[in-house]
This record gives sequence, structure tokens and C-alpha cells, in this order.
Amino acid sequence: MKAPLVLSLCGLLASDLIGASTGLPIGVLDTQSDHASPLPPEEALKKITVPEGFSISLFAAEPQLHQPIAFDFDDRGRVWAVECFSYPEFKFGNTDRIVILSDRDNDGRHDERQVFWDRGNRLTGIQWGFDGVWLTAPPNLLFIPDRDHNDIPDGPPEIVLDGFTLDARHNFVNGLAWGPDGWLWGRHGILANSHVGTPGTPAEDRIRLNCGIWRYHPTEKRFEVLAHGTTNPWGLDFDDHGQAFFSNNVIGHLWHLIPGAHYKRMFGSDFNPHTYDLINACSDHFHWTGAKWQNARGGEEHDQLGGGHSHSGGMIYLGDNWPAQYRGTFFMNNIHGNRMLTDTLHRNGSGYTARCNGPFLKANDPWFRGISIKYGPDGGVFVTDWNDLGECHDHDGSFRSSGRMYKIIHGTPIKQAPFDLKTASDLSLAQNQLHPNEWYVRHSRRLLQERATTRAISSDAIAFLRHELATHPSIPKKLRAIWALSAMNALNSTQRIELLQHDNEHVRHWAIRLEMDTPVPDQTFINELTTVAKTEPSPLVRLALAAALQSLSYEDRLGLANQLVTVAADDTDPNIPLMLWYGVEPVVAADPSAGLKLMQASKISKLRQFIARRISSPAKSQ
Repeated sequence: MKAPLVLSLCGLLASDLIGASTGLPIGVLDTQSDHASPLPPEEALKKITVPEGFSISLFAAEPQLHQPIAFDFDDRGRVWAVECFSYPEFKFGNTDRIVILSDRDNDGRHDERQVFWDRGNRLTGIQWGFDGVWLTAPPNLLFIPDRDHNDIPDGPPEIVLDGFTLDARHNFVNGLAWGPDGWLWGRHGILANSHVGTPGTPAEDRIRLNCGIWRYHPTEKRFEVLAHGTTNPWGLDFDDHGQAFFSNNVIGHLWHLIPGAHYKRMFGSDFNPHTYDLINACSDHFHWTGAKWQNARGGEEHDQLGGGHSHSGGMIYLGDNWPAQYRGTFFMNNIHGNRMLTDTLHRNGSGYTARCNGPFLKANDPWFRGISIKYGPDGGVFVTDWNDLGECHDHDGSFRSSGRMYKIIHGTPIKQAPFDLKTASDLSLAQNQLHPNEWYVRHSRRLLQERATTRAISSDAIAFLRHELATHPSIPKKLRAIWALSAMNALNSTQRIELLQHDNEHVRHWAIRLEMDTPVPDQTFINELTTVAKTEPSPLVRLALAAALQSLSYEDRLGLANQLVTVAADDTDPNIPLMLWYGVEPVVAADPSAGLKLMQASKISKLRQFIARRISSPAKSQ
């Protein structure tokens, strides 16, 4: 039965979109009908263009792969792909599944496929780790163990978290990634609120969120919202210094993740009515003309800028196959432009500015719907194609019969022999922190974290990492040692205090972040922050100090804030004034006299305005 004619939230009729983008007769609503079908996979492959020196192969396609919404790699380099058949109706009769794809002869095409699990529903994200797969499957975060690594679930899925809303439609919770901090990061869109906690958590103790970024600690069982705001983030990755960036839709396509930030929103208000102002995207451009986003769906006018307002996927290339010029570049798929776009990241005060770098891949096919992007163990990049005419608001039913995954390489990558990082020694995993391909760095760090939960890590591995931290000339390599030691609980507060004196701003920044991640930050470390703030020259480190305020007692917040507000250079910084305000707002509400003293000492004009406004407001902080 064909779907009824429905006006989408984006302001276009589904029939208008299909007719305009394919040349099909207006009124063709059902993309599962005989009148609408995609190009055969091999023909679609021939139409794709990539820069000179690159080649693209069809890694997998129907009938072996359908509707790939997310994927990850296990520690053997195999692809675990989520096929989402329940979108957009989310009927429990439409079960989703996970398939494992292997390329044993390294030719860029899978040659082995196995179904791992076929009883999923609402599967939107996947990440391998701790001997199993983690899945975003609203209302839950699930874990399916496979501890004997026989590619068969050890039992039914374990519900790790629940309370993710079922009412957010295409803005549902999605995406998973292991952060350098050892936490599992995820994303959440707008439209409806979630109230998240471990199963059985009372309503009053649950954490509320809608659009934003969250994280969960796999061993400490802690859940928290890292940042609130935006619209519908659908891609996230980390640069060489561990800074996170995520892609988004409509109101800005790229954002620098600052813990504790409150970002601009597509609509609605922040949970705290006293935020007063919100942080902008770090991108300095749109991928559409800036007119009504509802109409920014391809066409010559928008094509020159990127194709449209909707984005999916996010990758900062840190592999070892592509040319050096691409390292550190942010890649994202543009839905309406049927392409992959790139932005370059540049420091700007305490944060970054993302500048337009143009398209990298053009599908030249209206059915191309790029979703996820990741580089693999040989440095090649994988991108999934949902393959459908539907887009942000798919009212005509998803096309169930297709789905593709492509692999992009530069030149001829080195053929890889079969491997399994799970069998590597502790020392080998520690040495992998120097690997030129970040894929090995992250998988090895996570394995060391896993092992540290059940036994002591070998002394030679810890000694190696400490030596690299002390002597390696590369700051990214020093940071890798810091993150690995921290993941293994081999970096204590005293050692982090020592790192506060390091001559590099990124090392000092991460010393603060990692201490604030502990359940109870060390008081000696907190006292040292106030001393550091008096003379800290780096805006990046002052940003970390401002973000740390939200983890401190009111008394400690005042002590640290009184130092930070005296830095006149931060008055025009894009982030620090607002991060200072988010940290001190509840203190000002609780103690107006202390707020008044802080206002008098402040050289940050926006902070003075907000303190005065808050003191005059009778409402309590929420």
C-alpha cells in the first residue's frame, strides 16, 4: 500500500522531492514500487568521482548488504554493519540485524559475510569493545557479548541504559565512538526529551537530554551529558590532539565539542533558562545559500556551496594510506548534495574555525545517501550509502532492497596479513600508540583499558608509555601515552599535577580534563588549578579551566573563577565568556553577594552583564 501524501517538516512534499531529483512522474510516492529503483551497484560505482590518485571499490552491496545505518571494525579489522529495516516506521515487526563482512584477499571487496544478530529494532549505532558490541537502540543502550569470539552472541542483549525517547523520529539517539578519555560517546537529536539512567533508576535521578552529545563509562557505569544543543548531530570524531568535532544539520554543520557547553539550537530553549546566550558552530560557512533551509535541497544555487543543509557522518582522517595533505581534515556526507564534503580545522582563540575545503567525493546519483565514514586498518576509508530517494523526513517508506558500502584508497595500500589485536602482548599494544595509523592506536588503547579491569598491565608496557610521555618529541604521541596510561588507571592525580607544568598547552589541557573525569577530583589538584589560572598563557587551557568549573564545589568555583575573569584577552573569545558563565551561574543564584564581587573583578563584559541579570532575576536556577 502506498503511503499517503504527507507534508514533511522540511516543507516539501515527498512527491516533489522524488520527482525533482529523479525525473520520475510527480506523484510516485512509494520508492518500493516498480517505478522507482536505484542504479545497479556496479553502475553506481562507475558514476562516483574522487580526486586524482584515489580509487574507489564496491566493498559490499545488495543482496549482501541493505540499509547500512552504521558500522564499526572489530580487532581483526572486520566490518560489523548495522542494517536498519525498522526506520522510519519503527515497527517491532521490522527487525534490524548486524552482519560481519570480511575482505580476506585485500582487494577492497568483501568475500565473506555472516549474520551476527537478526532480532534488533531501532538500531542506530554500533561500536565494538569489551568483548562484544554496543548498540544504540532506543529506548536502550545495549551490549551483546561475544566473549569467546565465535561470532555468535553469548546470550540476549544486556540493557546498559534505558530512557532514550521513542518520540524523536529521525532525531533519535545514534552513533557511538570510543573517546580518548576511555568513555563511550553518543549523540542525540532534538524533537523530544530523553530521561536516561541505568535500568531501575528512579525518575528523579534520571538525566534529561535532547539535542547534544553524551557519554557512558563502560566500567564505572556512569552516564552524563557532555554538551547540550544543536539540532540532530549525526557524526563525530577526534583530532590528533583529542579534540572532538561533530557534524549536524540545519543550523551549522560542524561543531567543536567543549565539555559542559550549551550550543545554539534549531528551536526551543535550553533546559536552564539562565544560560542567556549559546555557543555557535565552529564552521564559518554554510553548504547552502543561507536562505530558507527548508528549500536547500540540491539545485545549482546550493550545489556550488555543498548541496544542502543536511549532513551525516564525521571523520577526521588520521590513517596512513592517504596523502599527508588530508591528515586532520574533517569529512562529512551531504545528504542533498549526494557527496562527501571536507572542512579544514584552524585554531581560533580557545577553539577552532572550520573552513570550507570543497567536495572530496561526488556520487552523481540522486539515490546516494552517504551515512557513515571511517578509515580502516590499512588506511583506506569506508563510506556507507543508505541508497534511497528519501531523506531527512522520509514519508514514503524506505527502499528496503538496496544498500552499499564503498572503500576509497590512494595508490596501492600494503597488503595486510590476517591479524587479531586481541592476541597481542601488553607491550605490543603500548607500542602501537606510536603507529602512524590512528586505527591501531585507538583499538590498542581500548584493549589495554579492557585488560586493566581484570588484571595488572605488564610493567614493560607501562614503562614504555612513561618513557614516550617523557621523551617523545611529538605532542600527539605524548598525548597518546597520556590517554593510554589514564585508561589503565596508571596516571594518578599527583602525576596530572606535574603535567599541569608541562610546556605544551595540549598536555596541560588534558591534565585538567582527565582529572575532572574522575568521580571525585583530588582537592590538591583543584587547589593547583587556581594557582595555574593566575599565569596561564594559553586560551585552550583557560577553556579547560572554565569547563572544569562545573565539576567543582561552589567554593572552589569562586576561587578559580576569580582568577579567570581577570584575563581581559578572553573578553572577545568565542567560547570562554560563556563557559565561565555556565560554570558560575548557579553560584551567583545561590550567593548574589559573591556574584556581585565576581562581577566587580571581571574584565569579561558579557559575564558582567549576565551576573547583573541573574542577580536581578527572582527565579531559581534549573
